[in-house]
Amino acid sequence: MSITPTRRALLAAGAALPALSLLQPASAQSRRILVLASNQDIPNFDPHVATGYSSSWLLRNTYDSLVGVTGNPPKPEPRLARSWDISEDGRTYTFHLDPAARFHDGTPVTAEAVRYSFERILRLNRGNVWMIQNIVVPGGIEAVDDHTVRFRLATPFVPFLSVLPWIWVVNPKQVEANKGEDDGQTWLRSNIAGSGPFAVRRAEAGNLYELERVADGWRKEGGGNLTGAIWKITRETATQRLMVQRGEAQVALDLTSEDMDTLKGRPGVDLVIEPEYRTFQIKMNTRHGPLADANLRRAVSCAFNYQAMLDVAGYADLMTGPLPPTIQGFDKSLAPWRMDLEKAKSFLAKSATPSGNIKLAITHVAGLEQQRRWALILLDSLRPLGIELEIRTATWPDLVASCRSPETLADFFPVYQTANYGDPDNLAFAGFHSSRNGNWQNPVYNNPEVDRLIEQARAEQDPAKRDALYARFQQTVMEDACDIFGVLEKRKLAMRNTVRNFRFTPVASNAPELFPLSL
Repeated sequence: MSITPTRRALLAAGAALPALSLLQPASAQSRRILVLASNQDIPNFDPHVATGYSSSWLLRNTYDSLVGVTGNPPKPEPRLARSWDISEDGRTYTFHLDPAARFHDGTPVTAEAVRYSFERILRLNRGNVWMIQNIVVPGGIEAVDDHTVRFRLATPFVPFLSVLPWIWVVNPKQVEANKGEDDGQTWLRSNIAGSGPFAVRRAEAGNLYELERVADGWRKEGGGNLTGAIWKITRETATQRLMVQRGEAQVALDLTSEDMDTLKGRPGVDLVIEPEYRTFQIKMNTRHGPLADANLRRAVSCAFNYQAMLDVAGYADLMTGPLPPTIQGFDKSLAPWRMDLEKAKSFLAKSATPSGNIKLAITHVAGLEQQRRWALILLDSLRPLGIELEIRTATWPDLVASCRSPETLADFFPVYQTANYGDPDNLAFAGFHSSRNGNWQNPVYNNPEVDRLIEQARAEQDPAKRDALYARFQQTVMEDACDIFGVLEKRKLAMRNTVRNFRFTPVASNAPELFPLSL
């Protein structure tokens, strides 16, 4: 029996539970309900399809993975797997499952369930599959016995443990019973087949999602006292700020720097401002149009006003290259691009358009004020080179669609990239490997030498040799000037001081784990 009914049934059940009453401080306190204010809806519950931080929050709390993540820097910790063994060649991982693990319907979590789940995400080829694609193959997963599962990787992959927190295990019994013609995607869009400490109690698309702690959940050690949580969709950051200030929400996830400044010193409010693996850069179309010329890209990189971008960003630091300075493999000797108009004009003179007199375009997400401001900074920065800039807006789905080919991508494409796992491979592979061409993280950039360095680094087990490979990767990317490397934004969270046991981690800070929290 599924613990989570269909979305229609959830909505019907929710009619008897007024949403507003659940947002009152007294009610939340007595029931130990944590209210999180976010501007993101949760459109899909399928753990092998859904992406984005809102879905990650729901999945992280309703499903389990073999390995969890905690700390700063982030480290793997046991979840479904109590322990694991790694072969000397780095290609065989053997996981020993916790025999206490149970799905919400009481079915034991077995090695076969793990095998089924990994084969499903590989088969669907969606969601977080890119993290294990060409690394885990169906024939390489073996259920040795009920509580032992073995992975024989197609190639050594050093970050393997780091990616596992984002590959969730489903209940094969429930998925198969509702498989339909799309491998269970329709059913899982609005139902949970997990083993996590919480289940969906109510779902009101565009309004709120309520989770309820699973009675007698299998995880015992380290748990807090929350009986549930509400993900309240609140589009305006000012409203999120007021909700925390008034105690109507315990956590606000999307605050601006101005909101954080306003909350400083407010009674009962704690601020979390931490460096994380979150980069903002403006990618350039290196395959089509004038910016296919490397010297023009270098000219743009030297003309850009980085300080103006930093001033707009607020709680942030300037990027010095494709990797953040707090991650393994960062090259401290890397010379960043900085504003130097004479140098910019020198590169322009070497380009195919030495006098400028061209018009370029940037497309950013409609409604994102930060990106609009940065587009204006780029416009002003290009004027001394005789380059005009057209600023366009589009919805995020349309922007993602434009990334599918160099011909449809604008000359400039601003993008945030937040690492899913705490290894340099995440940002390097997703953002710069050519196999990601056509995806928003790396629409068009293609350099065989960069591909080779990334592939070698993912397999290299010697830390010193691995660092050297990443140093060469960073140097090559900087020489190519494929991106305007902008700012490293700090994670900004506001929460009531009644929230206890919150653990910041730079890869999942906006998808808080509920299990250890207390009120």
